[in-house]
Amino acid sequence: MTLVDPELQTAAKPPYQLSPQERKFIGWHMIVAIAALFVGSLFGPLQAFEFSGLNLYQYIEPVFKSYYQGLTLHGVLNALVWTTFFIVGFTNLVVIKGLGRPLSHPKINLVGFWVMLIGLLMAAAPLLLNQATVLYTFYPPLKASWAFYLGLTLVVVGSWIEGVGFYLSMIAWRRDNKGVRSPFIAMAGVVNAAMWQIATLGIAIEILTMLLPWSLGLTDATDPQLARTYFWFTGHPLVYFWLLPAYISWYGMLPKQAGGKLFSDSLARLSFWMFLIVSVPVGFHHQFTDPGVPVVWKWIHAVLTYSVFFPSMLTAFTVIASLEYAARRRGGTGIIGWVRALPWNDPSVTSQLLAGILFMFGGVSGLTNASYNLNLVVHNTAWVPGHFHLTVATAVTMSFMGISYWLVPHITGKKLWNPKLAVAQAWVWFVGMIVFSNAMHMLGLLGAPRRTPLGEALYVPEEWEGHLLRVSIGGAILLVSLLMYVLVMLKTAIGPKADPADVPEVPIAESMRHPQLTPTWLDRFKPWLIVAGLLVVLSYGPQLVDQILNMDLNSPGTNFRPW
Repeated sequence: MTLVDPELQTAAKPPYQLSPQERKFIGWHMIVAIAALFVGSLFGPLQAFEFSGLNLYQYIEPVFKSYYQGLTLHGVLNALVWTTFFIVGFTNLVVIKGLGRPLSHPKINLVGFWVMLIGLLMAAAPLLLNQATVLYTFYPPLKASWAFYLGLTLVVVGSWIEGVGFYLSMIAWRRDNKGVRSPFIAMAGVVNAAMWQIATLGIAIEILTMLLPWSLGLTDATDPQLARTYFWFTGHPLVYFWLLPAYISWYGMLPKQAGGKLFSDSLARLSFWMFLIVSVPVGFHHQFTDPGVPVVWKWIHAVLTYSVFFPSMLTAFTVIASLEYAARRRGGTGIIGWVRALPWNDPSVTSQLLAGILFMFGGVSGLTNASYNLNLVVHNTAWVPGHFHLTVATAVTMSFMGISYWLVPHITGKKLWNPKLAVAQAWVWFVGMIVFSNAMHMLGLLGAPRRTPLGEALYVPEEWEGHLLRVSIGGAILLVSLLMYVLVMLKTAIGPKADPADVPEVPIAESMRHPQLTPTWLDRFKPWLIVAGLLVVLSYGPQLVDQILNMDLNSPGTNFRPW
């Protein structure tokens, strides 16, 4: 069968244009997301400066009480709020544009957004009042205000509600297009929303059955071991909730921006289904040092963690092949010389390419974390934040920045302000993250602890000092890049309306092979969801039952604040 088969020919339709209401709705998500990134990232450099002995917290102490309050704000706003609001807003866009039609029940998504926003405001109050200084992992026995736990729950529930809107829209489209393969970017967005709803069951149960009653005084104590198990049920798949929207762009948009096509629609879909089934049952690799988890379960989850390597390699192969095809169409030559032919003057492309380059190193450090023996060396050291700053702060955040360089102009009808500054911003972030993350990895190998104001330590080994300084230098460079990004976004948003010809369209890449040639089993949701559910039950069920039946309520019912 060839691409000229009459059964594969469909009448070309003009791309669906977002309505003013849809543009505004997506824009609300972007405003909250970028505001959270801006505020949360201001605290990151304060912590980085503290590593080399420059304590700026003393100057804002009347408002912010401690290094740990700043660390909590940085983690919650950057890792939870910026990502969640951006991802849900972006998923609205890819579902609408991918399906080529409005959401089937837009009021559901509107309700979801307001539930998320109310939850954010509810959680923000205790954070700012130093009543939720429990870090973004919020393990007991550290205890936050009930408003913090309830607020985070509402943010999650709001994202679930918007997810229902995505599912209903996909169901309606499939009912009207029987036998037609689901558009890749829409399917991928729905898969990520489904994975998120499965993954967040852990943290929802933890908060609703343990932390919220405990913080309200309805229970006298709680079980830290069980709480950690619930948290990491969600905590590691959270990484893939961050990453998969970036992958949607890398697979389904970046090839178009580079001047090429998606190398393989089939491989793209297969990788998303594999992420759906193996993202959740991996949490015990975060609990290698927890004595309450039997070794066999740690081993099972370690094996499943390594299985995530396969869809990751599929992604690397397919995305690089798509980019090489695009570059050679642009005149690129050589084994790797074709890379120079990519459109490096496009800030959206540059941001995502640099994000992918650094993410390769993040993947290597991630394999170290997943290995039991190696994990014991780097556990709770500066290596860990060095690793996740290459994932959430680089692969995710840089990709989202790159996406916003066309998304914000598209929904506002404006031209991107100063594209050359935007390109420079990406390179500055790239350099800053290399300096910062490499220093954190080295400190971890030397035994420097994480979540610790090392600048206040009474004794610091001499071999740490150069790396501590590099952490501060990297943090300063990242701050400059952040301010550049926010400036470009702000000036774009308030700029004059542009000629429609100058406003970027949503870049949706065609596949080299017609999507209708993709096997049917790669476009069916039910079997993959069943496998994902069964694997979660098998990998967590017995251990959760055991921990619940042997629950030890030994954590006190009063606030425990070590600072």
